[in-house]
Amino acid sequence: MSREGGDALLAALAPHLTQPCLLAVSGGPDSTALMHAAAAARGPAALHAATVDHGLRPEARDEAEAVARQAGALGIPHTILTWSPRGPHPGTGIQAAARAARYRLLAAHATEVGAARLLTAHTRDDQAETVLMRLCAGSGPAGLAGMRPERDLGAGLTLARPFLRLAKASLVAWCDARGIAYLRDPSNQDERFARARLRRMLPLLAAEGLTVERLVRLAERAARDDAALDRLAADALARLTRAGEGVIDGRALAVLPEAIALRVLDRALDRAGARPGRLERLERLADALLSALREGRPQRRTFRGFLIAADPQGTIRLAPAPPRAAIRGDDLLGNG
Repeated sequence: MSREGGDALLAALAPHLTQPCLLAVSGGPDSTALMHAAAAARGPAALHAATVDHGLRPEARDEAEAVARQAGALGIPHTILTWSPRGPHPGTGIQAAARAARYRLLAAHATEVGAARLLTAHTRDDQAETVLMRLCAGSGPAGLAGMRPERDLGAGLTLARPFLRLAKASLVAWCDARGIAYLRDPSNQDERFARARLRRMLPLLAAEGLTVERLVRLAERAARDDAALDRLAADALARLTRAGEGVIDGRALAVLPEAIALRVLDRALDRAGARPGRLERLERLADALLSALREGRPQRRTFRGFLIAADPQGTIRLAPAPPRAAIRGDDLLGNG
């Protein structure tokens, strides 16, 4: 057994097992390896496992119960979490909706069992697919950074992906070498879904030089640059705003590099409690606002449920948008 396929699996897990963990286990080879390796490497901290039944396939419940039996044999408490949306499952965007529901259910259960870390079994291959999907979507550095090894979910819970640097093949080999049974989700090959279609294209792209390794390296570089831009934006926001007043020094904002100014606006809206918004709309807002500030013109826009108004003196004020503007949508232009 190679280092990547053997002890590297346990070594990747070891730093996480010093705290109570909830293992997200679907029953596929990756998450099955996660559960069995965690059982083999466990320390004094408690382990729990959970499987989400999305109710999208008739056999999903049986698969979740098979995972529960494996967990029981390993001495790991297991819970089946059921996604029960209000009304029927969405007709479009089903995978995105299921993913959001899965994380929501897992995070809530992690809190219930007192876990400090929620561990998933995402691999280097998953990272490459994620970067490729976001490249197709025209994402900026934050999106191209792909999945982060760790992410703070709040309330003392951290989402961690210990296998993000390991190849999927090494996890499959780890299970096969030990005779550990696992499931295969047919939706992974269902070409109605973009991820499955892109997965089929990966060998063709690799032949042209766009390998899994290069996609992963792109994610690492984007994450590095994104972190640097974020630090600069945080410092700029602290300098350019008066805490709690929703007021930004627009003249100072307008002389910043646009990549920083864009993030300052985004952070200011986050801090004010604005709802999420798309990067393209944020870019349109920044283009209009910065042009007006440089020319000394007033500017008013609604974005993410907020009114962003700049006066001729260069002061920007953020305030919740009036109800009628919020109903009409983002990107409403005006000249004061």
